[in-house]
Parts: sequence; structure tokens; C-alpha cells
Amino acid sequence: MVTGGSRGIGRACAVGLAREGASVVINYTSNAAAAEETRKACEAAGAKALIVQADVSDAAQAKALIEAAEKEFGKVDILVNNAGINRDRTIQRMSVEEWDTVVQTDLSSIFYTTNAALGGMRERNYGRIINMSSVIGQMGNVGQANYAAAKAGMIAFTKTAAKEFSRFGITVNAVCPGFVETDMVAALSEDIKKTLIGLIPLGRFGTAEEVADTVVFICKPSGAWYTGAQFSMNGGQYM
Repeated sequence: MVTGGSRGIGRACAVGLAREGASVVINYTSNAAAAEETRKACEAAGAKALIVQADVSDAAQAKALIEAAEKEFGKVDILVNNAGINRDRTIQRMSVEEWDTVVQTDLSSIFYTTNAALGGMRERNYGRIINMSSVIGQMGNVGQANYAAAKAGMIAFTKTAAKEFSRFGITVNAVCPGFVETDMVAALSEDIKKTLIGLIPLGRFGTAEEVADTVVFICKPSGAWYTGAQFSMNGGQYM
């Protein structure tokens, strides 16, 4: 299960897991065409794929999403909590709605989906939960108090869940990408891109596929001893 799986990092994660033999559930909120493209890419990789529309910031829809996956494939072994949005504004100018929308979508959603998937994982004594946090949750950033707080909250949630779930054979980890070549970064001006790259010791943005490769690694047997960890992928921007 990949929430926000229709584009960017979510799509790369879905396709990466499909290539390793996983049946994939692609969750999306509004872009049905992009979700369909991801489904085709997963099937081209030899996997079964299901598209499910759901707004995971809503608890009932998040639960229905997990139930749809379990009905189609019988279980959810891997949950990638990737869905996220940003509404950037300084604290002084930020509205309550902008705060609430980001926190609900980026943070509350991972509780909703995890809570819904946990029962089945406990019964099978197996699960891999990966929460897509951000370097912004580790270092903060001007104009992103809502986003930074939500992404930092994901890290704290990850550590707590890892401690609670370990006895059930379930690992929980956070992936914290820096600036990655996605639609969000592509929309920035060239001057801003140049400034950002200047802050990255490796001198480039990351790729969605590099993030997805880390997610796939966590889900393989070779990643089985990682839990409660933060995978910091940022080119050296934050150490």
C-alpha cells in the first residue's frame, strides 16, 4: 500500500515494490489519470495493481482504503505512508485552515492508516511500515512551520510505533528526503533551485527513484533489523 502513490516519490515507491514482486495498492486523492499511469507501470513490472481513491486525512476514508486492499489481496504487509501536502506561509500569516490541512494530511493520516492496518499485521506477526518524513522535519525551515511540525511528528510517531510493534514482528521506519526532483521542485524558479543546490554538499537534487530504492531496501530481508530509524537522504544538506 502506497498512499499518495500516483506521482513523484509515491509512484517510484509503487513501481519499485512492484519490480520486487509485491502486489501494489496505489492510493490517490484527485489525479485519477496519474494513478492510472502508475498502475500501468506496476503491471508492466509484472505485478498486480489496484487503484483506490481516498483522502487519508479523513479517518473513515483511510480505514476504507486499508479494507479495500485487504479485500483485494487478503492482507497488507507493507504500508508506505507517503501522502503529503504543503501550504507554505510564515507563522504570522498562516491561517488556522492552512495549519490544520497540512497536519491532518501529513501527520494524522499516518495514524489513521497504521491503526487500520495494524490488526492484520499483528495476526500475521509481520509488517513493514515506512513513513515518508522530510529533512524539513529534522531541521525546520522558514515559512514551513505546519509542514515541519507534521514531518517532525512523523519521526516521533515512527519511534513510538517501532517500540510498540516490535514484539509483533512489525518494523516502523522514517525516510527523510531532502530536495528531490519532483513536481514541487520543478515548479521553483531557476534562481531558487541554484540557491538550494548551493546548500547541498553533493551538488544536486535527489531523485524519486533513489528514495524508492531505500524504501524497497527496508522491505527486503536485508532491512529487517532496522526499526525506529531515520534514513536521512539529503545529499549532505543536514547531518
